[in-house]
Amino acid sequence: QVLLVESGGGLVQAGNSLRLSCAASGRTFSGHAMGWFRQAPGKEREFVAAISWSGTYYLDSVKGRFTISRDNAKNTVYLQMNSLNPEDTAVYYCAAQTSPFGPERTIRTLREYGYWGQGTQVTVSS
Repeated sequence: QVLLVESGGGLVQAGNSLRLSCAASGRTFSGHAMGWFRQAPGKEREFVAAISWSGTYYLDSVKGRFTISRDNAKNTVYLQMNSLNPEDTAVYYCAAQTSPFGPERTIRTLREYGYWGQGTQVTVSS
């Protein structure tokens, strides 16, 4: 059974930082793009960041504040979030693309990700 388990969410004040982790088990994803998505109440799930064989990618509003990284030996992906603001409040989901070495044009496409975690809540107070 493939599992993605997120951790590291919580309640923080604006301007502070959080580091999310996503540990995968059941298979390795070293050749797969791994991404973070988020969903705020009443909104659609949106792409936040991804890391793949072709590089790292970010939502414009998080560039310069968020950093995605991965440790293939640990089958884990991270999202370092700095300078958080209330607009970052959402449930954050870790995901892995279904197929390895997917093309760059699919990196932000939600339906290309076939493996999902259960989500972790991030709340930023003003």
